[in-house]
Amino acid sequence: MLHYALVFFLIALVAAVFGFGGIAVASAGIAKILFFLFLVVFLVTLVMGVARRA
Repeated sequence: MLHYALVFFLIALVAAVFGFGGIAVASAGIAKILFFLFLVVFLVTLVMGVARRA
C-alpha cells in the first residue's frame, strides 16, 4: 500500500512539472488517502502484535 502511495506521489510530481494541474491534484489526493490508510493498517497490526504477546 505504501508502494502505491509513493507511485501516485511520483505521478503527481511529474504531472505538476509538466503543468497538468488537475491530474497532479488528483494523484496527490489519492497518495494522501493511501498513505493515511497505510498508517491506520500499520498501527492496527502493531497493536494486535503487542496484544498477542501479552
